Amino acid sequence: MLSRVVPDESVRATAAADDALADAWRALWISRLLVWAAAVVAVALFGLSDRVEDFDPTGLTTPFGPTGDLLAAPLARWDSVWFLQIAADGYGDGARTAFFPLYPLLVRIAGAPFGSGLIGGALLSTVLLAVALVLLHRLVALDHDRAVARNAVLVTALFPMSFFFSAVYSESLFLALSIGAVYAARRERWLWAGLLGMLAAMTRSAGVVLLVPLSMIYLWDVARPSLAARRPLRPDALWLALVPLGLASFCALLALGGHDPLAPFRAQEVWFRSFAGPFAGAWDGLVAAWQGARQLLSGAREPIYFTAAGGDPFVAARHNIELFAWLVLALAATAGVLRRLPAAYGAYVVAALALPLSYPVAPQPLMSLPRFVAVLFPLAIWLALWMTGRPVRERLVLAAFAVALTVYTAIFATWHWVA
Repeated sequence: MLSRVVPDESVRATAAADDALADAWRALWISRLLVWAAAVVAVALFGLSDRVEDFDPTGLTTPFGPTGDLLAAPLARWDSVWFLQIAADGYGDGARTAFFPLYPLLVRIAGAPFGSGLIGGALLSTVLLAVALVLLHRLVALDHDRAVARNAVLVTALFPMSFFFSAVYSESLFLALSIGAVYAARRERWLWAGLLGMLAAMTRSAGVVLLVPLSMIYLWDVARPSLAARRPLRPDALWLALVPLGLASFCALLALGGHDPLAPFRAQEVWFRSFAGPFAGAWDGLVAAWQGARQLLSGAREPIYFTAAGGDPFVAARHNIELFAWLVLALAATAGVLRRLPAAYGAYVVAALALPLSYPVAPQPLMSLPRFVAVLFPLAIWLALWMTGRPVRERLVLAAFAVALTVYTAIFATWHWVA
């Protein structure tokens, strides 16, 4: 009797899965070890900012005592307080509704066995980062070889703001869901694409933007996009309607709880975000950077050349200059995505950037932009393409990312503002 021959397709799929797990695991432990070491050393050497009690008066981010808090230094700062409060107490006031419900709900569930939302949230974020890296590897492998997929995973894990991916923040959840939705669409699993997109829209408002790439993937061949070759609509296209349903479900949840169903949009005013026109934040960021440079070059803290938001004007000036540099890098990478990657990927990046750039923060127009960029996975794919096969570029990019990640993690862990 002839032995059964395993189909080549099955063998390749198994090998691809093994490659994804191996490369994702390597990137995960290297990057998380670096984050943890940088945070612990920074806090041990420099201590915490004296503004901790202003932003965390009840000590939600420091509940373990001196040694435990030192070891947990990279896990919870700034917005982590909001997520932990919501996980523990729900939506008590208008400001909390700016944070969407899926991540706090999962933090509450994950923290229950430990009696600590902080531990549960940090473990949840780290596991979700691992899931996101595996999915990213598999997504890139649909179009490119293993070297490109491996580098895409590495630059994501070592991205200078990637400490957010293992902290009590929603970044890793959103990254995993957004990559998963696009990967499901690429494999024409439209129910999964819609469900994952819906969950992403329940994680943060930008999740609804996933409808753009999912629709484009449905309508056109990713490998050979052509407006003239649009695919016909079929009943399974209705699954994509689940994506905006995620946003609508949050509004309905608030209404059922006796809150304003439009509170997530009105809450942005609490954070000084308002509509300034399509992409107007880019110009505002340029002006803020220019005024920041004037402030630093003047050598004086008065007069203040930009909209004052409290604190040292020199610190605010440096932040505005740094944020504009991030914008320049993000736009350059976006141009690369538009030139070299599928049109759906480029459209996603442009649409996702349109949100923060059209709703800038008045005192600091580009606030949080580096954190928003961190989850735009097509940028990582383009960077991997740009560096793969060029050893000098690979070494320079990975070394620069590792150094920047160390510095930004140290700033974050010591309770100084990053993004």
